[in-house]
Amino acid sequence: MSEIVIRDVKTFVTAPRGINLVVVKVETSEPELYGYGCATFTWRHKAVVTAVEEYLKPLFVGKNVQNIQEIWQSMMGSSYWRNSAVLNNAMSGVDEALWDIKGKLAGMPVYDLLGGKCREGIALYRHADGKNWEEVRECIYGYVEEGYRYIRCHMGLYGGNLDSRQVLVKPENAPEGAYYNPRLYMQSVVELMDKVRTEFGWNLEIMHDVHERLSLADTLTFAREMEAFKLFFLEDCVRPDQGEYLRYLREQTSVPLAIGELFTNQTEWRTIIQNQWIDFIRVHLSDIGGITPAVRLAHFADVYQVRTAWHGPNDLSPIGMAAQMHLDLAMPNFGIQEFSGFEDAEREVFPGCPEVRNGYAYLSGAPGIGTGFDEKLAKKYPANENVNFGWLFSRLPDGTPVRP
Repeated sequence: MSEIVIRDVKTFVTAPRGINLVVVKVETSEPELYGYGCATFTWRHKAVVTAVEEYLKPLFVGKNVQNIQEIWQSMMGSSYWRNSAVLNNAMSGVDEALWDIKGKLAGMPVYDLLGGKCREGIALYRHADGKNWEEVRECIYGYVEEGYRYIRCHMGLYGGNLDSRQVLVKPENAPEGAYYNPRLYMQSVVELMDKVRTEFGWNLEIMHDVHERLSLADTLTFAREMEAFKLFFLEDCVRPDQGEYLRYLREQTSVPLAIGELFTNQTEWRTIIQNQWIDFIRVHLSDIGGITPAVRLAHFADVYQVRTAWHGPNDLSPIGMAAQMHLDLAMPNFGIQEFSGFEDAEREVFPGCPEVRNGYAYLSGAPGIGTGFDEKLAKKYPANENVNFGWLFSRLPDGTPVRP
């Protein structure tokens, strides 16, 4: 068989649920052989498209599609400065597409290329939220009836969004933003978790995402308060540049800790994993460069008994979700998979989405990643040029910006 090389690299932006998703297609010298990958950095989607088309594509047209490791290393070093979310997502789109191609060539799903299954189904957790307890309660009951046993519980999203439920005293001419009061947020979560345990008992696994909204001192207080509710994990207590503080949390609280969705490079996770300061690593696969680095990370974490819980928000394409699920099936240290559901329009644009039944996800076993992309249908859902960045601008009551 003659060498199969990359013939072209294309990008697509589509928004079937109103959220911009970036898909990369790698075409080969074999006309019917191609692969798709997720490169979704929804807040900078145009920059990712430029990075793929103007910088990565010229480097790899004509290269052997089988040499994923060589191509990944070349992409990483090609800009000299590295590990930005934009470039990593661009790399991810190419990397996942190459794994998709390799699986199709082998006639195997990606999880078989990684060593085969460690489990048959992938346990999922969903997000329960609402403006008040009644709405949160109804949301949890809905998920429980669908068979989910792991629920992330919030009321008013990150920081509690207390401004929508009570008056926060702001200064005159205060700028727009998502205002919250850290102490009131902490109190509201304690009350929420108490109601969840009273209503649903102890068989339901629950978690909460701080989303880096607390000071270091408040974080320790809050983590200790969460111990009473036996969380499956407490997520993102600190920012990526505050990893050292996880040591103090580990020494002074027993609540399981998860972190990683904002990580973009190994210096952010190496020390906290080696010292076992966390229980779950939660990186976003495309933000670290795709399947290739995620496999290395998962094996590294396994040595230190840290489990995976890949980031699975709604600004992740079904291709990206499926890519993560291949690792979920194959890695021995899988912990849980965050899942935001698939809307009908997404299932149409991305045929072959993983199936979900009774709280578990199942892959089809098709060669490659197994989730496709309908390029024509995707045009029905063009890029959303009116992206709402409001929730990203968190502020204390006096207007001080809070940076995750």
